[in-house]
Amino acid sequence: MIINFPAKKISKALALMTAASAVVLSSAANAEWKGWNIHNTGYPVTEALESFIKEADSATNGRVSGRVYNSSVLGSQSDAIQMLQVGAIQFAGFSLGPMGDAVPEVNVVSLPFIFKDLNHMHRVMDGPVGDQLSDAMAKKGIMSLAWYDGGARSFYNTAKPIRTPADVKGEKFRVMNNELYVGMVEALGGNATPMAYSEVYQSLKTGVVDGAENNWPSYDSSNHYEVAPYYSLTQHLIIPECVCVSVKAWNELSAKDQVAVKKAARDSSALQRKLWAQRDEESRKKVLASGVKFNEIKDKKAFSDAMKPVYAKAVKDNPSLKPFIEQIQNTQ
Repeated sequence: MIINFPAKKISKALALMTAASAVVLSSAANAEWKGWNIHNTGYPVTEALESFIKEADSATNGRVSGRVYNSSVLGSQSDAIQMLQVGAIQFAGFSLGPMGDAVPEVNVVSLPFIFKDLNHMHRVMDGPVGDQLSDAMAKKGIMSLAWYDGGARSFYNTAKPIRTPADVKGEKFRVMNNELYVGMVEALGGNATPMAYSEVYQSLKTGVVDGAENNWPSYDSSNHYEVAPYYSLTQHLIIPECVCVSVKAWNELSAKDQVAVKKAARDSSALQRKLWAQRDEESRKKVLASGVKFNEIKDKKAFSDAMKPVYAKAVKDNPSLKPFIEQIQNTQ
């Protein structure tokens, strides 16, 4: 079953599918896999995806080969999700945040404080919950073969540290365009302002917003630390990423090649997590050396307790989330 999209979106997806096919027309005769990636060259996800397809090529004696197309040249993630569903592309590195529009169960990982920390997220996603989420995705034409690290997002702002929920009250925070993230800031007493990532730097600089939230590498690479020098380690969102494949392409593989491709994906996950940890530490050291005022919040209970209305609304709107929430919270 493919997720139903408005006619305008379907037309756009078909146009992008045609463009994607044209980009790799010379490779189509060799049945090479096309891979979508939002990141640029050198990014941990990019390195891992390139390692994945290289190992898959070697392990299958060229029966599964291909190329990673970086920097969203094949379209946005929502475009790529649709292309993967119909088999116009064969693999991708996706954040699970935008995946929730196509697979509602996946929204569970976008709940604030659903994971205790990064290691807890890894244990959850590498276990039964990760398998069940992949099964839910497979019903919509997409499979996850392994899970990548997307880091932990924390609040940063222009004027003061965030130590308690009271420090968020009345503050304007940029969030990604998702009602869960809007509800998160509002539950803390702040004013959520969804906006494009490209607009955040200037909005922080001019006071349109008081703060934003992201992980260390993004805080660094965006230069947001220059205009919002207070970074408070809330780690309120830990959103995994995946090595996803088209179910259509997967079903065309032999059982032997499926084993080899899955191993390549798992190996790439180990590489990505290692590279991400290195990048995360490098960015943290860089911004702290610049004079950023950092504070760690060791007891996050007051923040997580404030999320109860967010969870209640999420479960009311999507009852399928309840068993996932319970499994995640019960995973040690």
